[in-house]
Amino acid sequence: MGLFALEHKKLWRKTSVRVSVGLCFIYVVIFGGALNYQWFGLGSEGDATSAFGNRFDGRTEIRASQAQAARYGGLLTDEAFQQMVSDLQQYDAAGVESLLGRSERTLLNGWLGQLYPELEERDRGLYSILMAYYVDTSRLTDFYARRDAALEDFLHSQGQWTGAEGELLRGMDARVEEPFRYRWTSGWQLLLGNMLPDVGVVMALFLAIILSPAFAGEWHNNTAPLLLTTDGGWQRLALAKVLSGLAFAAELFGLLAVGGVAAQLVWLGTDGWDMPIQTIKLLAVAPMNMLQAEVYEYAFALLGAVGYAGVVLLLSALVKSNVLALLTSLAAVYGPAVAAQYLPVGVQKALELLPLVGSGADIFRTNTFHIFGKYIWSPWLLITVPVLIGLLCTPFAIMRWSRRQRA
Repeated sequence: MGLFALEHKKLWRKTSVRVSVGLCFIYVVIFGGALNYQWFGLGSEGDATSAFGNRFDGRTEIRASQAQAARYGGLLTDEAFQQMVSDLQQYDAAGVESLLGRSERTLLNGWLGQLYPELEERDRGLYSILMAYYVDTSRLTDFYARRDAALEDFLHSQGQWTGAEGELLRGMDARVEEPFRYRWTSGWQLLLGNMLPDVGVVMALFLAIILSPAFAGEWHNNTAPLLLTTDGGWQRLALAKVLSGLAFAAELFGLLAVGGVAAQLVWLGTDGWDMPIQTIKLLAVAPMNMLQAEVYEYAFALLGAVGYAGVVLLLSALVKSNVLALLTSLAAVYGPAVAAQYLPVGVQKALELLPLVGSGADIFRTNTFHIFGKYIWSPWLLITVPVLIGLLCTPFAIMRWSRRQRA
């Protein structure tokens, strides 16, 4: 443990590490979190001088939007849905931009397009884009029956309605409680659909920069002769480096998670944590609420980061060049995304099991894996396989570097 502590302290003392951690924190927590909530993500619309078109009043606007959504009774019934669309139309007719901007018009229009496509009037020109502005609200009935029909049509189109796969997905959807709890959804949509799924991708860049010299850097610094003077020192040092790298990945995640949750509590609060994720994506089948989805996406980022750290350490042990170690580490996470469009679907799905290559937002999808005759919902594999891959890489990293040292 003493050697681990020394290696870990040595890692954190590097200027490049501190700068990288600071930049990662600024990008994820300050820009992706605080400023996203306060300004360019959830600020009120209408500032023509802003590059984002939003004012710097996110916290006030969020509270007003939450209060406006609370007026619909907390449950998404036919009556509540009709009232939401009716209110939006009244705000538009009266030209009340502030209330119109808080009416979740994009969300409502998405529901209308999915569930009531026959009500779209394509001859209205530009307004045909937003059905919510003109649709006859008295015809907005049977919300959940229409959702069931839309889900069935979607699963049929994907070849997922029948057989064992269909039984799995339909069984999950059967556990979704109806009517849905409803509060202001746009904040959760931003958090779960955009912000958290990107955390792992950003972490991968900085983990590659920080950890790729772990073993390759010893060759660059020509420390092999010094290590060989101590019996068994190379092996113990390799283990300490591996443990230090894995611990660093967890610590970096912890720093970002604490900052992200703090920003969330300041701006979004906890309002709406018990809403089902179906209010974000109607055709999702996972019986999860917003809090459960957030816990999953954070767990995905943590376990993916630890798994990716193991991969980077192995790649660092395989080469003697810091530059090559960095390039191969970056290719391991960004390469599959670039190559995926040229590969068969089965290969694309397999690549998503690599650390930080998949997405925590898969909880909104109906993707599955067929393994040993059984169908498994993809998010369960996306959260377990990457960390196992990373942990399996670590003993090979130790052995590979140890052989090189002895040679």
